[in-house]
Amino acid sequence: MPAPLAGGPAGPAALRPLLDTVLTALEEGARTRRGPLPAGGPDTVAHRVRDALGDVLPDHGTGDHEALTTLVRTLAEGAADPAHPHCLAHLHCPPLAVATAADLAATALNPSLDSWDQAPAASEIETLVTRTLARAILRTPTADALVTTGGTEANQLALLLARERHTAPVQLVHGANAHHSLPRATWLLGMPRPHTLPTPRGTLDPHTLDRALTETPGPHLVAATAGTTDAGLIDPLDTIAAVCARHHAELHIDAAYGGLLALSPTHRHRLAGLEHATTLTLDLHKLGWQPVAAGLLAVPDPTLLTPLAYQADYLNADDDTEAGLPDLLGRSLRTTRRPDILKIAATLRALGRDGLTDLIDRTCATAHRLAALLEAHPRFELHAPPTISTVLFRPVGATDDDLAALRRNLLRHGRAVLGRATADGRLWLKATLLNPHTTEGDLDTLLKLLDPPEGSTQP
Repeated sequence: MPAPLAGGPAGPAALRPLLDTVLTALEEGARTRRGPLPAGGPDTVAHRVRDALGDVLPDHGTGDHEALTTLVRTLAEGAADPAHPHCLAHLHCPPLAVATAADLAATALNPSLDSWDQAPAASEIETLVTRTLARAILRTPTADALVTTGGTEANQLALLLARERHTAPVQLVHGANAHHSLPRATWLLGMPRPHTLPTPRGTLDPHTLDRALTETPGPHLVAATAGTTDAGLIDPLDTIAAVCARHHAELHIDAAYGGLLALSPTHRHRLAGLEHATTLTLDLHKLGWQPVAAGLLAVPDPTLLTPLAYQADYLNADDDTEAGLPDLLGRSLRTTRRPDILKIAATLRALGRDGLTDLIDRTCATAHRLAALLEAHPRFELHAPPTISTVLFRPVGATDDDLAALRRNLLRHGRAVLGRATADGRLWLKATLLNPHTTEGDLDTLLKLLDPPEGSTQP
């Protein structure tokens, strides 16, 4: 009898006992790990994995339940768990249970969104959800969006579309605070070397941009950021948009981190000017609590996506398109792609605008609570109040080397996962809060880990 399949009428019955095995293994692995990541460092984790897996391709299989128990437990025991309140280093969110469950359904059914006959319902769900999100955030009635693997792919697509809109080479202009994927995309796409502007205060200065656009031949694509990776800062989008308009420059906004703030009445004002973007990067596996991957590239008018159109007879033959079968090939540069939109759709339906806004507001408020605790603590220095949910800080009197060693020590002991960022010429510890369940007690414990009592052997 061949191995059972996940789809078809018998699929749910085949999956149900395996899911119980997976969930048990997840629990066991997390209990063994105990903290936000495994203790011991890279060599220890590598040895544990090798010992657990043994022969990766045995002559005779061990069976579904044993394989899942061993691998899932090993993965969970050796994971950096973003749901742990002390896992704070990166823009790596703990996914919502409802989104994760929806992702299981997408995996079991395995649609591929490169032709309608592989994904009839999934393609329509994608159409409805991408348009709804794009219009809610850009506030433009004709807005649309493409699903991407994240901010990097969305930024690359934005530059590709800009390149194709012009006959002359497009000059990218961005701040030093921009995500690395933007200058990297110019190399990938054969575009001119980007003009990188200094950002000594962490954000792109409109006056500096004005001079650069005056002195640099166009056509220009200006990239602004709404939520920098290092500090979560937001460029002055409205003023930058006005500068772009004066110079007839196009504006791309990388809002992979901060874009979902647009849904919150409390925080929407921070993104004033977002509606002026020609292209907009969004990423719901950051401040949207989706399993990876969940990126979007939004545009105010779907005609901006026309350069992506392509025809392949086996996927979108002309006569099929004329007969009414939707053409999906121009919705991505990827051919085979999974229905990542399903988990987003389930989240939006389950939580609604108010539920998602509550998570956003809670998370931002938690970052402000951590900042207040640090500011009141005599042995810590706060860099600045958080703009979104990133907090930079350092122990008073510590050198940059001390700081780097402290971070690595916490990693090695599996106590906390903190990031690092350079600002004002110094190294800072970075806490990126993306867990809406984090409590003030969790924050107090974090500070105790970083400032142990005299004579303590705790890292």
